[in-house]
Amino acid sequence: MSDDLTSELAATLRDVRGEQGLTVNALAERSGVSRAMITKIERGEAQPTAALLGRLAAVLGLTLSELFARTEKETPRLARRADQAVWVDPETGYRRRSVSPADGPAQLVEVELPPGASVAYPADSFALARHQIYVLGGRLRFREGEVVHDLATGDCLELGAPTPCEYHNPGTETCRYLVVLSARRGLPG
Repeated sequence: MSDDLTSELAATLRDVRGEQGLTVNALAERSGVSRAMITKIERGEAQPTAALLGRLAAVLGLTLSELFARTEKETPRLARRADQAVWVDPETGYRRRSVSPADGPAQLVEVELPPGASVAYPADSFALARHQIYVLGGRLRFREGEVVHDLATGDCLELGAPTPCEYHNPGTETCRYLVVLSARRGLPG
């Protein structure tokens, strides 16, 4: 992750928290992330993991895609690959590329998940948008609550009601998948 993206993400988290009138203590209590870690992230002194960002974003009422979109200075209609923001989880190597322009009705996120890596998110991370996962290459084991979906290249899964979920790559090659997020309307539960 570039130093610019680290500092922009830190500023965005701090700004959104401030806009909502939340103290660091309140955000820590609601997210389960320590006050010290939030302070380090907001100062750009620590790079958060994907799971930690998911917890913070959910409490702030944002999807991860919305959080990353808010870090971008412009909102062009054309998002060239060279200009798409890329973020790498320091713990798992999970690589996330914001594919779609920031202000579109749907958000597209391309992910590369290394072999053996897992990333878990709380149910709140899935409450703000509908999610579909389309596997571009490799294998993905997606745990949706108590249900496990084994997905292969070309498989597409639409998630149900918000529940804790985990992305896991059980294979020996990097798994590439696309996550499509859209407004949550008409979803049961």
